[in-house]
Amino acid sequence: FITSLNSGSNGNCYYIGNEREAILVDVGISCREIEKRMKRLGLHIHKIKAVFVSHEHSDHIKGITRLSKKYNVPVYTTTTTLSHGSFILQEHLVRHFTAHEPIHIGGISITPFPKLHDACDPYSFVVSSNRIIVGVFTDIGMACENVINHFQQCHAAFLEANYDEEMLERGNYPYHLKKRIKGGMGHLSNKQALDLFLKYKPAFMSHLFLSHLSKNNNCPQLVSQLFNMHAGKVQMIITSRDEATPVYHIRSTIHKRKNINHVSVSMQQLEFTFL
Repeated sequence: FITSLNSGSNGNCYYIGNEREAILVDVGISCREIEKRMKRLGLHIHKIKAVFVSHEHSDHIKGITRLSKKYNVPVYTTTTTLSHGSFILQEHLVRHFTAHEPIHIGGISITPFPKLHDACDPYSFVVSSNRIIVGVFTDIGMACENVINHFQQCHAAFLEANYDEEMLERGNYPYHLKKRIKGGMGHLSNKQALDLFLKYKPAFMSHLFLSHLSKNNNCPQLVSQLFNMHAGKVQMIITSRDEATPVYHIRSTIHKRKNINHVSVSMQQLEFTFL
């Protein structure tokens, strides 16, 4: 079960769970908004068993302290991010993760990996449950080897499409900010995101959530038109900086094929439906 509760420079929060438990990647909106949006979607907040922090920028952490304290939810981060971030956690709720080492929470496995972004110790995540893998790839300066390798494993992914290159160039951002955004440690452009999708999407990917769109340097209609031209069988969802997406229930069906000498498992065939 996956949804973007909010995605953008005003706050980021992504929900990934199974029938029993769930995790949040980042809490960049208020605890109150998370409660309201999850209730509206029919999701129970007590299913949240952990929060994973991608990096210390305020649009990814500003709701963590309240949510963690109110619901006694552990927060997984790195020592460096914790020391540089403006969030305070109760000591017994602090957990640390290490690059490429999976963390198991009930039936969910979360694997963090380093990425390129102008933060002190930035990470992205792939989350797996019931043989389904979902990736969260936002706040990425460029698609490094880690991002490419993990993207190729995903049945569904949240992928940053932050800015349109022409809109950024024509816009009124100061030069230093434009340089930061497109300089390889900032954000992925629509073109860079599309390039990653076209070159490395696996055959079994069915849904792509285009995420973290800039309010000033991008347009949801532009992103939708660009990606739908190349979508094939992949459904494109544009996330919002003002509201949650619907919840998508991802189910896999494995078909077995018997031969004389062995039994082989074919590629997973995925069915996606609204919850």
